Amino acid sequence: MSDTRTPAQIEADIISRRQQLALVLDEIGVRVHPKTIMGDAKAKVASTVDRTAGRAFVAVNRSVSDVRAQFVSEDGSPRLERVIPAAVVVVGVVALLTLSTGRRKR
Repeated sequence: MSDTRTPAQIEADIISRRQQLALVLDEIGVRVHPKTIMGDAKAKVASTVDRTAGRAFVAVNRSVSDVRAQFVSEDGSPRLERVIPAAVVVVGVVALLTLSTGRRKR
């Protein structure tokens, strides 16, 4: 292997490679810097939270729609055969909680 480059070309290649190496080292330095690592970790956590919150929202929305469908007909009118028993149960539970709380305070 003979090198037909001139000393000036070799020196220019060395300078160019040093500059490339300096850029690579700077990039590595940025990547391993604690602020960069923390920023990446925060972004990953935020993405996971957003994704989880989105899934939770969809699940809750679906559940609310399912419950609503039990108490409201398709035309929007209440299903009294289901609303009245549920209301009686809620009133009963609230009454029991109120009575038990009143007894504890005495």
